[in-house]
Amino acid sequence: MTASSPAGSSAGARLAVDIGGTFTDVALEVGGRLVTTKVLTTPAAPEEGVLTGIAKVIEQAGIAPSDVSIIIHGTTLATNALIERKGAKTALLTTEGFRDSVEMAYENRFEQYDINIDRPKPLVPRHLRLPVRERLNVKGEALIPLDEQSVRDLIPVLKREGVESIAIGFIHAYANPAHEQRTAEILREALPDLSYTLSSEVCPEVREYERQSTTCANAYVQPLMASYLARLKAQLHDLGYGCPFFMITSGGGLTALDTAMKFPIRLVESGPAGGAILASRIAAECGLDEVVSYDMGGTTAKLCLIDKAQPLASRTFEVDRVYRFMKGSGLPIRIPVIEMVEIGAGGGSIAHVDTMKRITVGPESAGSVPGPACYGRGGTQPTVTDADVVMGRIDPDVFAGGSVSLSPEKSKAAMATEIGAKLNLSDALAAFGIAEVVDENMANAARVHAIEWGKDIAKRAMIAFGGAAPLHAARLAEKLEIDRVIIPTGAGVGSALGFLKAPVAYEVVRSRHMKLSQFDASIANATLKEMQEEALAIVREGAPKAELVEIRQAYMRYVGQGHEIAVDVPVRDLTQADAQHMADVFAKAYAALYGRTIPNLDIEILSWTLTVSTKVEKPATVPMPVESLPAPEPKSRKPIFDPVKTDHVEAGIYWRPDLKPGMRIPGPALIAEEQTTTVVSSSFDALINELEYIVLVRKTAA
Repeated sequence: MTASSPAGSSAGARLAVDIGGTFTDVALEVGGRLVTTKVLTTPAAPEEGVLTGIAKVIEQAGIAPSDVSIIIHGTTLATNALIERKGAKTALLTTEGFRDSVEMAYENRFEQYDINIDRPKPLVPRHLRLPVRERLNVKGEALIPLDEQSVRDLIPVLKREGVESIAIGFIHAYANPAHEQRTAEILREALPDLSYTLSSEVCPEVREYERQSTTCANAYVQPLMASYLARLKAQLHDLGYGCPFFMITSGGGLTALDTAMKFPIRLVESGPAGGAILASRIAAECGLDEVVSYDMGGTTAKLCLIDKAQPLASRTFEVDRVYRFMKGSGLPIRIPVIEMVEIGAGGGSIAHVDTMKRITVGPESAGSVPGPACYGRGGTQPTVTDADVVMGRIDPDVFAGGSVSLSPEKSKAAMATEIGAKLNLSDALAAFGIAEVVDENMANAARVHAIEWGKDIAKRAMIAFGGAAPLHAARLAEKLEIDRVIIPTGAGVGSALGFLKAPVAYEVVRSRHMKLSQFDASIANATLKEMQEEALAIVREGAPKAELVEIRQAYMRYVGQGHEIAVDVPVRDLTQADAQHMADVFAKAYAALYGRTIPNLDIEILSWTLTVSTKVEKPATVPMPVESLPAPEPKSRKPIFDPVKTDHVEAGIYWRPDLKPGMRIPGPALIAEEQTTTVVSSSFDALINELEYIVLVRKTAA
């Protein structure tokens, strides 16, 4: 697809690539144009799909590889390796007596009444969790010096077991990394070809379980990710792409390739982070203070709450949950991450009838191989995409820009065999059942997520993107009682577009405990200075001359509490007087969260975070669209299944590039483009705003 770029012209071509479970999306900004494409992901060799997509947009744009000034990449490879347990054979070296901490976890029951509870399985089995004799106290002082012979004694074991990657996680290493560093030195001398991950580098924070879990996860995916990124970089270089190559992190910033290869765990939510960045930008452009972003691709659907053009952020999240929505049932990963809820419901999610005669959808996905039945690549089970085809929502001739040929008859056959025949439903009602289950699962996840954060979901506008979200956004909005939905230009490759808007950024964290009653400004300043130097070194690799912004926070709590809240810290050298300033700011934040403060109780700082990023200019606000131009005649008309009327209705089909600002399209209608289709249900009309975004407005609220 080629369209006007809302960002305007740029000094050089900028390229973004997002690997999803089903499609690989590519977006190119060049000379004021936006060129995008979708190609099927190639799971066996992901770089093949990436290079195919890049070649397509380069050819469409009519430029040479040497014209590209930057490549930004996000991928689900690390996430998939963790979920599918296809990472490297990993060993964990721990302080003697702590080998079982990753299995003991929190020592609680996340599902209180399930007597056969399934717990998350550690990435490293017990026979590869190896003890080392050493011990530090909470201040980093050696209680037991490192026994180097106990390290050397493990070398034969590591060789015999065929270990590929080593995680080193000693107790209190965040306070003093010396023992971990010396252990790595000893092992590298004997085993130089292995990968090494130190907890003091990947997660220098308190809380032993989360730190070891994060360290193991990084070590588990590091060989896979390093190999993939090295191959991709070499092949791009051979093709003439000599520009800087960056990865998008889970926190929404860009980082250099070397850093990404060392800490690939920071990439696990990179694709969804790009979508949240895009939605934040659109919220600012449209002057919306309260937004929920809805990103639905081929494998998963994601929701993110965005307030004042900033997505909610977190310091931890879980992967590979045993129970889909159950907090505590997955592996904790402690990294900077954009907070969102994700469920296994995408275009490729497989539907079936369970033993209780209920339609269930996902989390299993047909992916790109064999794909939905309509792809004609060997898939025989009905998916969400097949349901959309049967309901008339997808035009087979323009699906994925014509790169994938669809067979509606195969969708109908799969629907009839697997759903219709078992429940005595017509093809249309079977497809409607699948769509309703998916949309209600997403709505329920959105309601729960909003309640957990104390937010009202119905007050928000929705920003929908991804190949499947515009197909389902109107129905999801109906269920959530949302009155306005925005589908941006290039929505089908939304996460890749978000990559192009991300700043070069890096966050550093350190656990340095101190009570405010004993605050030592010199220790705090030394810690922050060390963190600043680390962050600057990484950011300056990608932005050597750019204007930078720095944010500092302290994670604080009342003494004796179990969890902290983030408090902003002045970006300057701290003085002893700042202890009172931080106490006042903490009290205000605590009262805002809990409605009260606790008098006469000391406050303590557990950890510090420091983020350095390039400055992002705030976009100009575009007013709500006003109907000012007559809508064109639809290209054609066809029956589509309307959920409100539970029957087929006649709908006009419009081609999105023909629509201009100020036009109103009455629902029901379909607005088709190369990478997706927007369903305008009978409850909504579509208005086109000045940025050529589609804005669905509920008819009763118009």
